[in-house]
Amino acid sequence: MKFDAQDCLIAEKKQLTQTIFDFRLKNAALAEMTKPGQFAHLLVPGKTLRRPISVCDVQGDIIRLVFEVRGEGTRILSEMKEGSTLNMICPLGNGFDIPLDKKIAFIGGGIGVPPMLYSTRKAGEGSIVINGFRDKSAVILTEDFKKTGCRLIEATDNGSYGIHGFVTDALKEVIDEIDTICACGPTPMLRNIAAMAKEHGKECFVSLEQRMACGVGACLGCAVAVNRPDGSFTYKHVCKDGPVFRAEEVKW
Repeated sequence: MKFDAQDCLIAEKKQLTQTIFDFRLKNAALAEMTKPGQFAHLLVPGKTLRRPISVCDVQGDIIRLVFEVRGEGTRILSEMKEGSTLNMICPLGNGFDIPLDKKIAFIGGGIGVPPMLYSTRKAGEGSIVINGFRDKSAVILTEDFKKTGCRLIEATDNGSYGIHGFVTDALKEVIDEIDTICACGPTPMLRNIAAMAKEHGKECFVSLEQRMACGVGACLGCAVAVNRPDGSFTYKHVCKDGPVFRAEEVKW
């Protein structure tokens, strides 16, 4: 596969919370190629290493990225202006294959919520979405998910919005209604979801969060342990082989 870096216009920029930003980047060619669950690698001004950001949504010639400021690189990124250009490699990684003949639960936790939006839209009406946040101040994209026609369940750790509890608490209530689970979020959350899916005999796919440098499988910095059929394990790379894996493949 050839990886081309292209300049994209920042067509729109919004601040969703104190630390979360919403960029809409215009590039028709890249938008047409991008699938749910893939990510972009962004060149931040003044930085050598690119920053990986999951694709939140694609509509027409617009690729939407929703990201959280977690360090100097994402802080610089958040300060870029509408009308400027951002150099991007996209799409990267293997995303979700959405089974349209099955009832799917899409589950996002924290900044793992944005990449579930495009997946939900692709699945069409009737999906169940469970999104979990720290508290009410961290809740994002509620109206966007509602527009997809999904059944939306939101939860907060402290009960300040939606259900008081974790996404797994909400999943327990609907797991008998679904065939497949697609999830993105912190590793402890994904581990618990994978365990529930195994217990109930549900197909489960997880999008792993991992620090990475090159984004194309060259530096090998984002290795994750995966199970082999014989009970041993080996390593795959989140950027190239993932970020989406079958839950039972991951060595939790």
